[in-house]
Amino acid sequence: MKFVLTIAIQLLLTLALISQSPVAESPIIDEGEGPFSQLIIRGATLINSTGAPPIGPVDVVIENNMIVDIKTVGYPGVEIDSTKRPKLREGGHEIDAEGKYILPGFVDMHGHIGGRWQGADAEYVFKLWMGHGITAVRDPSCGNGLDWVLKHKKLSEEGKITAPRIFAYTAFGAGSYDPISTPEQARQWVRDNAAKGADGIKFFGLPPKLFEPALDENKKLGLRSACHHAQLEVGRWNVVNSAYAGLTSMEHWYGLPEALFENQTIQDYPLDYNYQNEQHRFGEAGRLWNQAAKPHSMKWNQVMEELLALDFTLDPTFNIYEASRDLMRARRAEWHEEYTIPSLWRFYQPSKISHGSYWHFWGTEEEVDWRQNYNLWMTFVNEYKNRGGRVTAGSDSGFIFQLYGFGYIRELELLREAGFHPLEVIRSATLYGAEALGADDEIGSIEIGKKADIIVIDENPLQNLKVLYGTGAIKLTEDNDVVRVGGVRYTIKDGIIYDAKQLLKDVREFVKLKKEEEGFELLQPGIKKVKP
Repeated sequence: MKFVLTIAIQLLLTLALISQSPVAESPIIDEGEGPFSQLIIRGATLINSTGAPPIGPVDVVIENNMIVDIKTVGYPGVEIDSTKRPKLREGGHEIDAEGKYILPGFVDMHGHIGGRWQGADAEYVFKLWMGHGITAVRDPSCGNGLDWVLKHKKLSEEGKITAPRIFAYTAFGAGSYDPISTPEQARQWVRDNAAKGADGIKFFGLPPKLFEPALDENKKLGLRSACHHAQLEVGRWNVVNSAYAGLTSMEHWYGLPEALFENQTIQDYPLDYNYQNEQHRFGEAGRLWNQAAKPHSMKWNQVMEELLALDFTLDPTFNIYEASRDLMRARRAEWHEEYTIPSLWRFYQPSKISHGSYWHFWGTEEEVDWRQNYNLWMTFVNEYKNRGGRVTAGSDSGFIFQLYGFGYIRELELLREAGFHPLEVIRSATLYGAEALGADDEIGSIEIGKKADIIVIDENPLQNLKVLYGTGAIKLTEDNDVVRVGGVRYTIKDGIIYDAKQLLKDVREFVKLKKEEEGFELLQPGIKKVKP
């Protein structure tokens, strides 16, 4: 595959298309149960994601892949009268969910399906996602190639592979053998992308003469779009420009502080700055929000009101930059030991050539800057939500010490830190993601007439989001025993039941095997293995 655009756009494409050859395909294996002619989830407490408070016990009736009934069957702490419950038909299947919680399957709005440089193959990534209740993923760039992604999308829809449902957003320009330098060429690429079956486009920034017609054409075709407003083009086209031109969602936060500039027009770069130097790039990014208009100022409100009026979606991906404000926490995350494959761990290490491995000499000053950055960023995002704006949950895992599945749950915790009520967190992770994808008539909430994408979990995630991690949450029992609780019990997608704990066990065994094959020992950066 060849990408011929401008030099700037070629550089931007490397952010997501870091590998131009696809990762290994996911094997066709029957690992789930169903779909059944009838499936009843019995006695659960329902967290619906529509803004409603939890209610239970309820019985949810599913036929094949459709929710057909949700029936309240009693009161908490009172024995359920079995005569008032939906009847199980011959050939039906049921899940005893008394004392458990159910919520809609999660939507990861920024999920790269592995990468050759990371050594992360599709099965590894899919099982980490499904093991954490992620039943839908937007692939922002289709780095394995659009044909590869569409093939796996179809296999997932048919229930032939263990994978979330996939929404394919092709990186603008992917597959073009000729320079895209005119508005008509931009429009033609967009038309071709739609004809191939893509669900949308992921932009990294373009010259205005190309960006505006590309967005206009995409909008005419009824497709959606996302953009990482990278620094190489944001000086002349920021988030507000994109939103007016028809962009439907922004990734991360690039382009938003620039839209909030009052006393400057370009980021205050040091005069020895070089974008290809990863520490320069990320170190200075951590100082960007302090250059923007202050919270609740006239400019701050103006930009927010413009984006709200355009029904624009923010997909902040807080988690992917968390190492910037606390590197030790990110690299010491407990799941790395059992769930991170050797090649991915090596990719995370300080490097001058690996994207996101910007720990050349990361220190206290950079982390303090980034903590202040987060405070201002989170203030904007929370206020946007409070005023009725749509905020979604995305992970961008596979970079910067963030692991598939685990990084997504961390994103939910960071939305909570930003000021979201736990019910608002779940709504962003489910219904709002589905809305942003244009799929809320089918997924995103547990309602009659929608598809059966459902998470079953033993603990109440509203009380402690950590119970959603595959490693669970630490709890001290009445007997003074320290235990782990939580972890998703079942991930139901398209009415097919997957044992989430078994999926994660498969991943642990896969990682163990990889380590044994290489004689690999996970060591922290700068620590050398001592020979016996």
